Amino acid sequence: MIIIKNAIKNIWGVFVFLRFKNIWNLKSYLVKKQKQTGICASVYSHYLDKKGSYIGITSKFQDIPYFPHGILGVFISDHAKIGKNAVIYQQVTIGSVETVGSHHRGTPTIGDNCYIGAGAKILGNIHIGNNCRIGANAVVTKDMPDNSIAIAGFTTIKTKKEKLDNHFYVRRPDGTLEYYENGKFHRSNEK
Repeated sequence: MIIIKNAIKNIWGVFVFLRFKNIWNLKSYLVKKQKQTGICASVYSHYLDKKGSYIGITSKFQDIPYFPHGILGVFISDHAKIGKNAVIYQQVTIGSVETVGSHHRGTPTIGDNCYIGAGAKILGNIHIGNNCRIGANAVVTKDMPDNSIAIAGFTTIKTKKEKLDNHFYVRRPDGTLEYYENGKFHRSNEK
């Protein structure tokens, strides 16, 4: 049944994209008409699902952001506000915090000319100023003034004297242990 539903959405998608040309024109139409259900909304969601992404229909953009690696794994909550000339890399989350009692309950507002690195998380009712840079994997939960930079913790590198075993191991239902190497699983002598 899922295969049939996806096939229908793909067929609808052809006609919807012939009319709207791109996902941003479709999103603008959905916002203007205040539609969150129906064929167009379904095609919008299906397109993003195929990219492993979610961009809330009610999120607001001053213009079309640039996604250097495409919209892959990007999550942008409903009601998020993003200014002009945003650069958003893959695996970014711009998310709401709705937990009762949370200090920054709500959704982020991001200024103009902001650069958001891969894997960055911007969470809660916070304001990111204009011309800010958020580094890869940084987690931002408080306001950032204009022209500021958020940097994730630095990696510590430790060298070991012995060779590290980096195989991927799986314990099978019968209790045997197997490791993955050269494209297939092999029985391990380890227990």
